[in-house]
Amino acid sequence: MTGIVSRNFDAADETRPFEDGKGKVALLTTDQGLVGRAVFEPGWQWSKHVKPIAGTESCQAAHVGYVISGQMKIVMDDGDSVDTGPGDFISVAPGHDAWVVGDEPCVVLDWAGFGDYAKPA
Repeated sequence: MTGIVSRNFDAADETRPFEDGKGKVALLTTDQGLVGRAVFEPGWQWSKHVKPIAGTESCQAAHVGYVISGQMKIVMDDGDSVDTGPGDFISVAPGHDAWVVGDEPCVVLDWAGFGDYAKPA
């Protein structure tokens, strides 16, 4: 392991597109695990644009992340919900839906939940 690493998501190790061109997740493999940057386009909703890929009723990934830009609503299977935006830290347990709010893409960095995210079942 080197003492310093600098990587760019524009040269990701893997990129996974969402259904209907509504965004993508770019993944970097690091010594500490995968790190993902997702761009969710306006109109994106997990249950419409990732559910067909994942094959589960709700998102089963646990997320630990940071919202860089845009707005997103996250609703747990039990109905608990939160609105997130720029500068917000998020920790989301498995079992949720989410969607972009407004006309701006939502960009999120995630250190936990994108390993199998939007990966065909």
